[in-house]
Amino acid sequence: MDLKEGGFLLIDKPYTWTSFQVVNKLKSIIRKATGEKKFKIGHAGTLDPLATGLLIVCFGKHTKKIEEFQGKDKQYTGTFHLGATTLSFDKEHPENETFPIEHINEDIIKTTAKQFIGEQEQVPPVYSAVKINGKRAYHYVKAGMEVEMKIRQITISQFDITNINMPNVDFLISCSKGTYIRSIARDFGFAMNSGAYLSALRRTRIGDFSIDEAKSIEEIEKEILENNLITI
Repeated sequence: MDLKEGGFLLIDKPYTWTSFQVVNKLKSIIRKATGEKKFKIGHAGTLDPLATGLLIVCFGKHTKKIEEFQGKDKQYTGTFHLGATTLSFDKEHPENETFPIEHINEDIIKTTAKQFIGEQEQVPPVYSAVKINGKRAYHYVKAGMEVEMKIRQITISQFDITNINMPNVDFLISCSKGTYIRSIARDFGFAMNSGAYLSALRRTRIGDFSIDEAKSIEEIEKEILENNLITI
């Protein structure tokens, strides 16, 4: 790949890393390999720190394709923890409320999942990267300010329950751009007259790109530095 012509890398984002940290690390690697100080680089769709999986990083002229990649459908696997909620809808914050789960069985779980398939309205989490007046929503929340999140239209094309080990429910979800799986977790729990939050998440597909094609940051660094994968 030629830095001036641009290209993209399929990265398996590590657990606890922000998408921004991945971009910065790759920027540092490319600078070291090429000596080029200024070049365009960015990712095509944020993954939360507690999520792993496919992250597309574009550089050079290929950054013009970021919006195109962002618009593609996504696929995720993960786990919902039933019977409680958190402020961030995932494990970033501690449980703030608990709910009964004794009435929930396999039939209820699978029937509820089917109800989420199709076009629908969704409210993103306040602890998110959604921009409000140029700032990320989570910046306002951390500053102690109230945030009103706008409803967005999303589409869930697939919602499979892959394993049930109460209170944990494993899933596979295919969805449109802008869908927050954390919000699905919250709404999924409420739909069963209980609560739920996201306890694990992995992005496995973006459009036609699969996690099977992705490489770790360490693998990419080795290819760039040792095999001169990227040149100028």
